[in-house]
Amino acid sequence: MMELSLPGLKKSNLQSFITDGGGIDDFLFNGPKETNEISAELNFGLNGYRFSLASAAGGENVVINEEQRYYEHSGWWDIGSGQMRPRLIDEKNKRGVSGSQHGVGYHVYKAIDSWRIYHFHDTSKTSAMRRYEIVEDNKTFRFDGSNIAPFLLRLRENYPDEYGEILDAVRLVIPFFDDFLLDAREFGDIEKVRLSWRQKGSDYPMQPYHLSDGSIRFICLATALLQPLPPSTILIDEPELGLHPYAIELLAELVTSAAQETQVILSTQSPPLVDCFKAEDVIVARREDGASSFSRLSGDELSEWLDEYALGELWRKNVIAR
Repeated sequence: MMELSLPGLKKSNLQSFITDGGGIDDFLFNGPKETNEISAELNFGLNGYRFSLASAAGGENVVINEEQRYYEHSGWWDIGSGQMRPRLIDEKNKRGVSGSQHGVGYHVYKAIDSWRIYHFHDTSKTSAMRRYEIVEDNKTFRFDGSNIAPFLLRLRENYPDEYGEILDAVRLVIPFFDDFLLDAREFGDIEKVRLSWRQKGSDYPMQPYHLSDGSIRFICLATALLQPLPPSTILIDEPELGLHPYAIELLAELVTSAAQETQVILSTQSPPLVDCFKAEDVIVARREDGASSFSRLSGDELSEWLDEYALGELWRKNVIAR
């Protein structure tokens, strides 16, 4: 997934990211003897961006080659090659060729910068989503849900409609849930808030540790998918973990609704979740000749199977995975 290398492209720390991942040789398929570079091309409507990554002399660092930007009316333009820092970072500040305030680099960078991966796996009793967080950490919903309380507090104050939609979704999965109690508490000179809540028919304040793993994970999923001003692309890793079967069906509805405004990509191993989508919505990852390949399913090709079986059943029978 391209997001894995985008922190380096966005924040100019590509070398550190590659080093932390074991060095450029570990990113090249079967090592540098078989693969000499990684290339990528991204398209955003009228705009585009492509580049390749290769091993620098000595094999310790990575260089960016053939970095180019694209505009539909002028084609591809070279913006650099052989550098260790993405030129896109500089291109985002340049004006358009026609004198417009923003050029191609700005629009490409803005689209990439808006991508968000969410990974709500750590729901343990000591996880960040169950603990206090500073009230000011509320502008962007974090990838692990660690600022769920201040983010929801901001939505309650500034986006009451979206906040209400999140409450409605949570109540469908947790019937006894009434509302969040997002009361800030002073810790010296700063204010913090955590995910306290109350049950229907009771004023007793329930604490984050009273929520089951599946419940707090669904709260995070609903918040990510119903947030106002969503990112250009939302990626969620295995969202079905710990969810009740009905919650999985509701999750699919939230995904379908969110996909009307933004691109949503899920990685899943759940046949019940796949059952909730059309064949054309599913891209299957396979291992072929030692490499990963990705192909989109076709409802027409599977039509005879789908007359008798659900999509998830075909997965279980290894019909769509072989």
